[in-house]
Amino acid sequence: VQLVESGGGLVQAGGSLRLSCAASGFTFDDYDIGWFRQAPGKEREGVSYISRSGGSTNYADSVKGRFTISRDNAKNTVYLQMNSLKPEDTAVYYCAARVYSGSFLVLDKYKYPYWGQGTQVTVSS
Repeated sequence: VQLVESGGGLVQAGGSLRLSCAASGFTFDDYDIGWFRQAPGKEREGVSYISRSGGSTNYADSVKGRFTISRDNAKNTVYLQMNSLKPEDTAVYYCAARVYSGSFLVLDKYKYPYWGQGTQVTVSS
């Protein structure tokens, strides 16, 4: 299982970024995908989730209405569109995968065994 994130960078507050998570080495549409983030000195937290079919999504309260998760199973890729970015969104963003598990603890990092290496997102004020 390999997950590779891309699309991070430096953006001003109010700006947008789109993160991508490219997957390989497993049957992509058997797996749920989550996005997580970790800011310096803080625990890794769940940001968003999408089910294997894309039919179910979930968001942390802190990003609802600003972030949108989607997936293209033909391209083995999940996206996280981030709009209206705030300085508090600054973190390393990770995608993670787990075998389809329904709507059980979808933003719990301990439920995801496979992780990418992360991509840095920095939002300046």
